[in-house]
Amino acid sequence: MIVWRIDVWAWFADPATWQGDDGVWHRLAEHSLLTIAAMLIAAAIGLPLSLWLGHLGKGGVLAINVTNVGRAIPVIALLSLLSLGFVGSDTLGPFGRAGLATLLTLTAFALPPIVTNTYTAMRGVDPDLVEAARGMGMSGRQVLVGVELPAALPVIVSGIRLAVVQVWATATVAALVAGPGMGRIIVHGYDSQDGAEVIGASIIVAAIALLLDAGMSLVQRAVARPS
Repeated sequence: MIVWRIDVWAWFADPATWQGDDGVWHRLAEHSLLTIAAMLIAAAIGLPLSLWLGHLGKGGVLAINVTNVGRAIPVIALLSLLSLGFVGSDTLGPFGRAGLATLLTLTAFALPPIVTNTYTAMRGVDPDLVEAARGMGMSGRQVLVGVELPAALPVIVSGIRLAVVQVWATATVAALVAGPGMGRIIVHGYDSQDGAEVIGASIIVAAIALLLDAGMSLVQRAVARPS
């Protein structure tokens, strides 16, 4: 155990660990880009859809079931199928080899908590509050934006929080199709039988996941405060 601790510490302390195209800083930037892009795509698809369906009170169950397909299929299996299928394994700019397949996989993984939480939050808004707003002459759009959305926001943010942490942690699978990110360092450690590299890179991914969760928790608390 002591030897492992020394090796991991030496890996962290080695300047070569952090420098170059295969260094931690570069791989972290790639990992962050994958996570941010997948979250933006998932939010752009999932939030408007589930907000509108939640406002109407129709079609939500179907939307949740459809997006849950991304949760039902194992991430590795979905990534493999997409990278070998019509999407292919071509390089997509900074997203690397099988970049489109990786983005689609991570987006599919991010959609379920966003859609489920948003729709559930919208349907959970106090009906009396909605009726009072309509009685004041507010239009459907005004009710959605001015009444339902603020009331549902804490639960919506909790779904985004879950999706962010899941996508960050799962983005390591990009390395399985020679994609970018911290997974490349972990895979290299396994290939070279360097346990310190595997553990060190895994610690970094886990630590940032905890930081992201803590940061999103603060956002969730902030939006839950009464104005």
